[in-house]
Amino acid sequence: MTNIKFNFNNSYVTLPEILYTYTDPIKVSNPKIVIVNKDLMLELGLNASDVSDNELANLFSGNMISEGSAPVAMAYAGHQFGGFTLLGDGRAHLIGEHIAPNSKRYDVHLKGSGRTPYARGGDGRAALGPMLREYIMSEAMYALGIATTRSLAVTTTGETVPRETPLTGAVLTRIASSHIRIGTFEDAAHKQNPDLVKSLLDYTIQRHYLDLQNANNPAIALLKGVIEKQTDLITHWMRVGFIHGVMNTDNMTLSGETIDYGPCAFMDAYDAKTVFSSIDRNARYAYGNQPLMAQWNIARLAESLLPLIDPNIDKAIEIAEDIINGFQDIYAQKWLNMMRAKLGLCEKNPQDKQLIEDLLSWMTINQIDYTNCFRSLSDTQKPTEKCYDCKKFDNWYQKWQNRLGLEKSNQGAMLLMRQNNPAIISRNHHVEHALEQANAGNMQPFNDLLAALKNPYCEHKNIKCYQSPPQPSERVFQTFCGT
Repeated sequence: MTNIKFNFNNSYVTLPEILYTYTDPIKVSNPKIVIVNKDLMLELGLNASDVSDNELANLFSGNMISEGSAPVAMAYAGHQFGGFTLLGDGRAHLIGEHIAPNSKRYDVHLKGSGRTPYARGGDGRAALGPMLREYIMSEAMYALGIATTRSLAVTTTGETVPRETPLTGAVLTRIASSHIRIGTFEDAAHKQNPDLVKSLLDYTIQRHYLDLQNANNPAIALLKGVIEKQTDLITHWMRVGFIHGVMNTDNMTLSGETIDYGPCAFMDAYDAKTVFSSIDRNARYAYGNQPLMAQWNIARLAESLLPLIDPNIDKAIEIAEDIINGFQDIYAQKWLNMMRAKLGLCEKNPQDKQLIEDLLSWMTINQIDYTNCFRSLSDTQKPTEKCYDCKKFDNWYQKWQNRLGLEKSNQGAMLLMRQNNPAIISRNHHVEHALEQANAGNMQPFNDLLAALKNPYCEHKNIKCYQSPPQPSERVFQTFCGT
């Protein structure tokens, strides 16, 4: 037993067992703590002050099972790059659901904790680099104010995992509002048991959409609720230039949190066609495609819910299509309001969309850094860098100034911009350098970058060295999923 007292109350295992399998993590030979998220520990009400590193390592590697834990691997399916596949937690274990002091329920989830019945030939393990990547990317997203799973700890296992070369094995402890995915509903629907889908639907509403529990038609209400959450999430991704890289239906949560930081990246120079993921060969999940792909994924959720939308399948399809077709209008309005905020515009003007598109077009043509451009515009003076010294930008800047003049408060506009335009993002070349050093046993660059990312909207001396775009020799062209 461990001295860390989780307050487990495991509700997911009250669902039919066909949705999961009881299975324990596979023990590892020599676990060592690499990093523990002390801020998150406090938030969860977990006291580790009298706990040794050895105990933490055994706990967060899966070697030690906490009191009240009920480890399961969750079943789910997924459309992966458009093709349907039966999946499941092949190398992960839901240890339990912890009730924090704020009364919120959180999944405690181990990733890389050994083979499960859903492993499909995989080794069930994870490598240190990808687990540290998820740690730093998820914490960066949290600091940016974007809904996300979070990382509680990373441990090494004392074992190697065979990939292209032998790599250091590791386990990530992930915290999430839940791990219910669109793919979870697809899996339930694939089993051709409407009662199973109904059980999952009722559970999801109880866990994430309490305001919908008295809805006349819960399936329709959930579908609309998921659209609201996902349009919010994708709008925030677009705001900061985040590219998920693998938006399969098994990587989209019903809670509206960002999950599974595999080949993700932040965009440097603005271009809607930007792709980093090594496995996204047809640019399906390019930056500019993310809203469309979110809509496509939610259509797959709608298909899973059809029998619960209406007993008449034709009518159910008609209702679902009408709801799904509304996605683009909802997203377009949220995107426009978000871009207005990035330019300090509180009020609405019919010319705003053109003003925004003109800026993005100029940025694309001239390969202007997305983050730094908007942050520079957040200053009271016109940007002085060489890239802004051109007639086209001068003309745009004057139009923007004229538009700002229509706002009630110019000072309020600058504050709004600084609240929506980060001064720092988790740039790919800095992440890669930190991971390279961590793999060599030096965690200092990782810790320094992590510290700099904690307050991304504030200018402070610790971020200066992380703000510049990569030099040509530093550019990262591809990111990898780590499996």
